[in-house]
This record gives sequence, structure tokens and C-alpha cells, in this order.
Amino acid sequence: MRPILFLFLFLSSSSHELSAWGFYAHRLINKQAVYSLPPELMVFFKPHLGYLSDKAVNPDRRRYAVKGEAEKHYIDLDIYGDSAVYKLPRFWSEAKALHGEDSLRKHGISPWSTYQTFQNLIYAFERKDAQAILRLAADLGHYLGDINVPLHSTKNYNGQFSGQYGIHGFWESRLPELYASEYDFFVGKANYLDFPQNEIWKAIETAHYALDSVFGFEESLTRAFPEDKKYSYEDRGGITTRVYSREFSNAYHQKLGGQVERQMRNTIKLIADFWYSAWILAGQPALENLDPDRIQVPNEKDSIYIPNDSLQHIREHRTYFIFPESLFWRNSGKPLYFLQAFRKYCERRPRFLPVG
Repeated sequence: MRPILFLFLFLSSSSHELSAWGFYAHRLINKQAVYSLPPELMVFFKPHLGYLSDKAVNPDRRRYAVKGEAEKHYIDLDIYGDSAVYKLPRFWSEAKALHGEDSLRKHGISPWSTYQTFQNLIYAFERKDAQAILRLAADLGHYLGDINVPLHSTKNYNGQFSGQYGIHGFWESRLPELYASEYDFFVGKANYLDFPQNEIWKAIETAHYALDSVFGFEESLTRAFPEDKKYSYEDRGGITTRVYSREFSNAYHQKLGGQVERQMRNTIKLIADFWYSAWILAGQPALENLDPDRIQVPNEKDSIYIPNDSLQHIREHRTYFIFPESLFWRNSGKPLYFLQAFRKYCERRPRFLPVG
């Protein structure tokens, strides 16, 4: 009975997470990027707008199942010292020679892995492999979105070292859900990028230097708001959850002065530019000959292999807090969410793993 109850609670928690607001932002960004493409690409991408939007969240879903996925979503620039964004090697081979692959992966490899995904998209265009193009384009949109989030560039990614736990989901999820309908997402047409790798680092630089505002404004508002005004409770999927109140969210959004909108716009433009540039570098293959109505969209078959260190480097940044606190399980004095706890339970009890 107890394992069944545990499984029920896990499924309730995880299904709620899969509709998280961060997913909303990624889907919206990929969708908007399609509208900036030229007609030669639009004829192929637009019929699959739903796929490119829905699958924008696949890299996040893979974080727990595919070894080496988690570290593709961030880079801890602050562990490399001052001016790291200028000093770190642009090429993966040079970065490995200087810092070692294990160390790089421990602190995130987003700029190098994002460029590799871009290279893979070029090869998919060259082969005119419709399924690979769609899958890689959706993934690339996600990774480019992540590097434009300031909190993906610091080891204090969720305010855990500054007493601001939860700020990650607050910035990238709660605010877009509340205010994205007011944003202007017209960013113009896609442009060819002469040096795509440099554009990745420029985006990371812009995002990283926004951290002072991200942390500073939240800290000042927290001093001005009493606890019962900073947070509120909402029903999410039948679960009472603690979230940042609308009053506090509005005050923070105003303080940021359009920062979230600017970063979303930057991401949309960058994704369109990268998709377009990959197509150009592939020799501008004629995609209109690929009849969109006859293309079978990729059937996602993410690895179900769960390595022993599958939770290593995985960063939780929910925008809500499960209530009451008794819904947390404790292990070694540290709270664990059901997803991690359930995975560990399954590793000890293989017979409860799903079959097939």
C-alpha cells in the first residue's frame, strides 16, 4: 500500500511539473521564431509549428534520463573568476585542453554544446533529413533560450546562496506567464550570422551582466514586502501550491524595466538567425520539395537509461512551492522532491520500473 501511495503522489507532482511555466516560455519562443523565417524556410517550418513548439521542452525532459544532458543547459561563469565570459576558449577542444572535460561538465557546457547542436542541424539540412531537422531545430531553440536566461550563467542559479531560493523559476517562468501577453514579439526577419559561435557568447555575456538587477531588485523588494504579501497560494492541477504573489510579481516586473521581454525578444531573434544560418551553411537546400503533409514527425525515443549519477548537475528551479511541507521526503537531512526520491526508490526496487 505504501509504495502505491508513494507512486500516486509522485505522479501527481511530476504531472504538475510537466505543465510548469518554464515550459510555457520555451514553447512560445520557438513558435514566435518561426514567423521570422524567410519564405524558403517558412514553407517547411510553419506546417510543423505545433511540433516545434511542443518539443521545445524536450531537452528539459531528458535531463533526468540521458547522461550528459543536464550540463548542456547552463554555465557557471562565476567559478572561472573575473571576465570569464571573455577569457574562456570559444572552441570545445581548446576549453578541454585548458580546464579538462570533467571540470567543464561539472560547471556547465552550454555555449559549446549549443554550437554542436547548431552543427548537427547544418548536417541535417545537408541530408534533407526532415525528421532530424525538426528535432534539432526544436532542441536548438531550447538551448538558445537557456543561454539568454541570466540565472543559467551562475552557480547561484536559484538564489540558494543568497537567501533568494526560488528566484530562477520566478524570473523565467512566473513572469512570462503573467505578462508575456503584453510583450511585443515582432523582431523582424532572420539574418545570416557570419560567426555563430561568437553570437552565443555575446548572448551569454548580455544575460550574465543582467544578474545584478535580477538579484538586487528581488532583494530590495523582499525587504519592502511582508512575508504574507510576497507569497500567495494557488491551485495548480488540484494541488495547493505556494507561488510569488501577483502584487510582488508586478512590483518586480516593473523594477526590471522590460528585462524579461528584452531577453525573450533576443532569444526569438537568435533562434531564427541560427535556423536560417544553418540552412545557408548547408547550401540552401530546396525544402519545398519535402511535402510537409507527407512527413512523419519524429517519434521521440529518448534514452530510458538512468545512470548512477543521473541526478548529478541537475538543477531544480520550480516557480512554485508544494504545500504543505509534509509533501517533501527527507534524506540525510536534505529535502528531496518526489521525482528524485521516486527515482532512487526505483533504483533500489527495479520491479517497480515501467516495462516497455
